[in-house]
Amino acid sequence: MSGPHQDQELVTAGAPLDAADAAAVLVHGRGASAGSIVQMADDFYQHGVAFLAPQAARNTWYPNSFLAPVEQNEPGRSSGLQAVADAVDKANDAGIPTERVVVLGFSQGACLASEFVARNPTRYGGLVALSGGLIGESVDEGDYEGDLEGTPAFFGCSDVDPHIPEERVHESASVFENLNAAVEKRLYEGMGHGVNEDEVEYVSDLLADLVEE
Repeated sequence: MSGPHQDQELVTAGAPLDAADAAAVLVHGRGASAGSIVQMADDFYQHGVAFLAPQAARNTWYPNSFLAPVEQNEPGRSSGLQAVADAVDKANDAGIPTERVVVLGFSQGACLASEFVARNPTRYGGLVALSGGLIGESVDEGDYEGDLEGTPAFFGCSDVDPHIPEERVHESASVFENLNAAVEKRLYEGMGHGVNEDEVEYVSDLLADLVEE
């Protein structure tokens, strides 16, 4: 497809793709950049992991809250999902199978990452949704079908996040459980909108497991 995010840069870091054992697709948040989420990935860097970070046009994947009706966030939402797909394909083209590809996002990027994995079910190296959840005014579990084949799926969020209702985290985790993911859900009391050391440790361990297999 062609859309607002299709001609944007794909930032790469970490291990060279042609020498990497695993990859992580990093999806940045609203107002941030591919470069900034690659910088964040320094905290969970693992030898042998390539990082691929698509860039949103004007630093925003879609204009409204992820809780808005889906049509109000088009074409940005669909174009963003395609940007994630293209990054996964780039890892595949370099010889890294999808079961060794982690899709990780923060905030708006976490919403896009979780939506992408739920709508393209197969075995991934993992999904990591840091302060985010599935996109839409409501979540209908019947909209999501397929088998994630035990893909590790991590949802980490504050219980009082100003942008992400706790209920949406629960609803999103439930969809992934129904898709046969191995779900890990952690709500942090009073954290606010950010990433904490516990989440960084989880991601570090997830990536370490992939390169050690």
